[in-house]
Amino acid sequence: MTPQSTFMVAAAVRPDREQDLRALLEAMNLEPGQVDPANPMLPFARYDRLHVARFVILRDDTLGDLAAYDTALPDAPVWLVFLGDCDGAGDDMLAQFARTAEPGLRQIFAHCEAPPGDDMLAWMRRHAVSPAAQYVNWYGRTVCQIREEAALRGFLRDSLAEIGPLAVQPATSLRRHLAEAARRGGPPLSPPAATPPGWRLQRLLWLARTLLIGVLLSPLLLLSPLLLWLLRARERADPVIAPPPTPAHVATLSRLEDHDVSNPFSAFGSVKPGRFRLWTLLLVFRTLEFGTRFIYTRGRLARVGTIHFARWVFLDNRRRLLFASNYDGSLDSYMDDFINKAAFGLNLVFSNGVGWPRTRFLLFGGAEREQEFKHYLRRHQVPTQVWYKAYPGLTAAELATNTRIREGLERARMSESEARQWLALI
Repeated sequence: MTPQSTFMVAAAVRPDREQDLRALLEAMNLEPGQVDPANPMLPFARYDRLHVARFVILRDDTLGDLAAYDTALPDAPVWLVFLGDCDGAGDDMLAQFARTAEPGLRQIFAHCEAPPGDDMLAWMRRHAVSPAAQYVNWYGRTVCQIREEAALRGFLRDSLAEIGPLAVQPATSLRRHLAEAARRGGPPLSPPAATPPGWRLQRLLWLARTLLIGVLLSPLLLLSPLLLWLLRARERADPVIAPPPTPAHVATLSRLEDHDVSNPFSAFGSVKPGRFRLWTLLLVFRTLEFGTRFIYTRGRLARVGTIHFARWVFLDNRRRLLFASNYDGSLDSYMDDFINKAAFGLNLVFSNGVGWPRTRFLLFGGAEREQEFKHYLRRHQVPTQVWYKAYPGLTAAELATNTRIREGLERARMSESEARQWLALI
């Protein structure tokens, strides 16, 4: 199995170069919201291990909300972020970019403070930022597998159309016919690669550290009544700042959305001041990371099945937080999915952000306050200037179906009932 990983490079934008940078990134697109996968600066389609990638300028127009806490972040930079998800190690992906797309990357990052010197890879490594938590829809499903399984489904569908009426033939016979046709002239199917031994070791070490942290923090259980009281006191006092987003902001975002069955989502905002909220976030992210590493690894984050990849990243000395995801459907359906299926999970993380709708005991309320939640999300969403997806037109549900089709084709035998269910997938 080839595991998936992330990469992210973040650099502060020079104030006098921001508009030039926006124009340069726009030139990487065919149309607003539609990248040219062969653009000369970074031809994404050349990289067969790259699932998704984006360039996004993080200009935080909600910084004024910190005034409600009598604080400010006056020197907060505007960040340029280059991030993505790939098969194999993220650092290997950066090394490949540095070898094959150095001129374009230099042109982009020249708009940042302290631009790259002689060694492009070393500069990107210095500016690399690791996520506090991340989510992969399906560990082990590579770009190659996705493309091959999509081609297989198309081949089987065409083969079925050539056979004629299905009802008069036993399903098991049809399956055998399709298996033989695929063997003779179907698209190639690569066997899964061996799992890197270091990946399993890293998982075990991470789990051991997490268990150790749990043991060290266990005495805090004795203080849980006090901690709950401190939490409720803060929840009652926290100001809610969720006015409607401006029509101009919504128009800018809408212009970049719904050009494919999937969309990128980039949101940026401030963490509530104080150690209590920061430590709560750190504990929540550790718990979330445990879930995404060991539980939610096969197509769903809690009950939400429309997310391909997601990450939560601290910036500015953990004073601000970036959330970046790749999801299927419209933003409204994405938000409704979370409200109906995982509001408590949103509350755990984002109730520690400035302006989140009021929660109770970290879990309740919050995202359940639908209109406030949607206003909050839209206000903190920032336009994603450049976004690439290696398999346009395919949802996470279709990827899962394609895998089931391949697995069914490779099975030694099926009953008549199982074969009919398998044929219905095609």
